[in-house]
Amino acid sequence: MTDDLVRAYVPATVPMLTRLRDEGLPAGAVHAVTPGLREWYAEGDEEELEYVAFTRAAQDALRLLHDDPSAPRRRAVVSVDVPAGALGRPDGELGSSVVHLSRPVPLEAVAALHVDGAEATADVTAAVAVVDRALAGDEDAQFTVDGVEDHELEWYDPSELDLLLRTVS
Repeated sequence: MTDDLVRAYVPATVPMLTRLRDEGLPAGAVHAVTPGLREWYAEGDEEELEYVAFTRAAQDALRLLHDDPSAPRRRAVVSVDVPAGALGRPDGELGSSVVHLSRPVPLEAVAALHVDGAEATADVTAAVAVVDRALAGDEDAQFTVDGVEDHELEWYDPSELDLLLRTVS
């Protein structure tokens, strides 16, 4: 086990941000720069690889929103710095950024919070409605899901969590 910290990206929803404040985030699948991602994007520098992992976490947030119809229609990603030993082996698929976080994430491990702005709500809502079809190979649905990537998630310092929750809830 190593004490080196690794940046990981946790897909989330606004209600999950409330849980983060109150009790942390549960262990589970997150995204990070993995050996398979490095091999797939051999030309990419560290910043580009981090962006790919971050973007994939934002895509996974659409699935979480699909599963929680009461959540505000805004994707969220929590950037965390966790000990390398807390991340399980990547799934091994070439190009994958998925790793398993073996322990809960306390608020103290959060480096930044990222949430869609209000202007993204209509596009996120449309993407959430068709995300299952996109995953099944429907090209029109994939076009709708890809359209959400035109919206950059806004950046928040962890100290702004309470303010963020008041503005998006």
